[in-house]
Amino acid sequence: MRGKLDWKSPSENDLTLPASVRAAAATVPGVEVAQVDPDLADTAAFCAAYEVPLQNSANCVIVAGKRGGETTYAAVMVLATMRADVNGVVRKELGARKASFAPMEEAVTLTGMEYGGITPLGLPPEWEILIDSAVLAAGDVVIGAGIRGAKILLPAASLLGLPNAREVALASEA
Repeated sequence: MRGKLDWKSPSENDLTLPASVRAAAATVPGVEVAQVDPDLADTAAFCAAYEVPLQNSANCVIVAGKRGGETTYAAVMVLATMRADVNGVVRKELGARKASFAPMEEAVTLTGMEYGGITPLGLPPEWEILIDSAVLAAGDVVIGAGIRGAKILLPAASLLGLPNAREVALASEA
């Protein structure tokens, strides 16, 4: 599961992670960070190049839920082998009339992270983090690190310690 990567604790790694990600990583037990080729940051390419199983790679997508002129943002965590039910389960969980993936520029601006590296660590504290049950059942998972040039390895259950994080059955096979 650890693949062909040199995992280190965030304090031992000199990667330039966004400040919010570095601060959040320091509060989550079991976090390790590894440098990766930014051109291989997308999940399929990353897993193939670094020999990390898809079933141990989790993606974080930013969803915008709208109701009555108000927009609510949330992070949605699903395994790379799964697809989030944004218009069904996620929309209902957010109490929104309409839900969709946040546009790339908006997600990058609001999170302060690079597209393709967005992680639930270091998000605005008022955002909900919806974690699919399959992610939590996967054991250790690899997630984004806020930049395309790094990945984070952590026990999936530790994600539940993040502000506003909760488990939801929200995905189906991709």
